[in-house]
Amino acid sequence: MCERSIRDFKGLLIMLSGVVTLFITSCSAPKNITYFRDVPDTIKQQEIQQAAYSTPLIQADDILQITIQTLDPAATAMLNQSAGAVPVSGNTAVAPAVTAASGYLVDKDGYVVLPLIGKIMVRGKTTDSVRDEIKTIAATYYKDPVVNVRFANFKITVLGEVNKPSTYVMPNEKVTLLDALGAAGDLTIYGKRENVLLIRDNNGKKEFVRLNLNQSNIFSSPYFYLRQGDVVYVEPNKSKVSSTDFAQVKRISILASVLSLLIVAVSRINF
Repeated sequence: MCERSIRDFKGLLIMLSGVVTLFITSCSAPKNITYFRDVPDTIKQQEIQQAAYSTPLIQADDILQITIQTLDPAATAMLNQSAGAVPVSGNTAVAPAVTAASGYLVDKDGYVVLPLIGKIMVRGKTTDSVRDEIKTIAATYYKDPVVNVRFANFKITVLGEVNKPSTYVMPNEKVTLLDALGAAGDLTIYGKRENVLLIRDNNGKKEFVRLNLNQSNIFSSPYFYLRQGDVVYVEPNKSKVSSTDFAQVKRISILASVLSLLIVAVSRINF
């Protein structure tokens, strides 16, 4: 009878130890980690209406890369001689780090000053409209000038549960949320994919938007395309919060250790 009781007691301890182990494992088990979960695995083709792209507008403190090419190499060199390096923080999507961007800084009043061309208002305009305006002015002095205008500091900041949180200078101005997350090395296993926070400056106010990467309708969201200066924050999920709760982990570890010691002690009893 005594031996049976000991066996029952040992079995109970083993069962309790298994429950504790299962509890610890379940605390760290990631959930909702699949992108676009509403797209069936068996589907061969599905079309989703993509959000309309809105060309970003130039703002104060933007850096513009402006080049003007003419048939005269000397004139071309003179027109582009003042495009200096402006300090920029963050990383590029293709290079590990960058400290400066070559271009013209838009002043607080929205102007850039170009050699020979003069002072031009660019704030609130697209790069295409600024290109056409510069080309019209340059054509009065030079034959068939070729003008290119683009952002040199299209910055997106990605923070939180991503593999490489940082501020990224994107290589073009048509940037999607997925582009930014890809540049940051994708979400970690602890990233909350169903509740990604987008923070945007909108006419002097902060705009906060929640986006769900588990759903394919993210492609239709008006916030799918990012603007310069956007901040993307990926919150930690419950698994990460639980794993960083030191007090809870400590209590569970102590309980598991006590159970293990009891099992060892009972197993060494001789009858």
